[in-house]
Amino acid sequence: MDRATAAELRRRPLVLVDDLAAPRLRPADAHHFSRVLRLAPGQTVTLADGRGGWCEARFGVEPEPVGPVNVEPAPAPALVVGFVPVKGEAPEWYVQKLTELGIDEIVPLVSERSVVRWDGPRAARAHERMVRAAREACLQCRRLHLPRVAPVTDLVRFLSERAGPAAGTQRGVGAALADPDGAPPAAGLTTVVVGPEGGFSPDELALAPAVALPGHILRAETAAVVAAGVLAGLRSGLLRPA
Repeated sequence: MDRATAAELRRRPLVLVDDLAAPRLRPADAHHFSRVLRLAPGQTVTLADGRGGWCEARFGVEPEPVGPVNVEPAPAPALVVGFVPVKGEAPEWYVQKLTELGIDEIVPLVSERSVVRWDGPRAARAHERMVRAAREACLQCRRLHLPRVAPVTDLVRFLSERAGPAAGTQRGVGAALADPDGAPPAAGLTTVVVGPEGGFSPDELALAPAVALPGHILRAETAAVVAAGVLAGLRSGLLRPA
């Protein structure tokens, strides 16, 4: 996407629909756009499907496309941040910030030292709220690709599925655990996991390489945002490893 097009997309409100060929607003979206954002009927908006497809449209109960459908490829490589929820900060907050920063897959995790633990029904409700938070964040930041919000996953299982060479190395394959004693972030780093207030246990630290984040001893929620910023900066070229 050229800079002029990207700038135009940032200026126009983003409206997400399930199908660009037959665009219909979800009831909650219709209320949000009409009552909260106060979009006027006929106002020019960007209509998107959350999968990279978009077109110019006129706003209405049934938005009217007025331009060709364009498809923006998903950024590559895909970026992943896993986080262990902590007390006092809703998981939706993590999802909102990670979505704004461009993370492609967001994974809430349960670790050995987790304080917040979800059972089946509670986990399902939390996942529903996080998916909704990701969608709302995309609308706010004009993002064309909805991130995948994974169900609550066990940390050991997650690391076993993402096993690979040290993520802090130039090969950058696999998952890295955020830890002050880890290696500096390197080109190719794509997956970072942030632990709970008490950090990772020794057994967990043995399961994957560690990567250090900028700053001092970070709060868990701060570390998740910093990890996302580092990953996005490395992918875009705005950050260059020493």
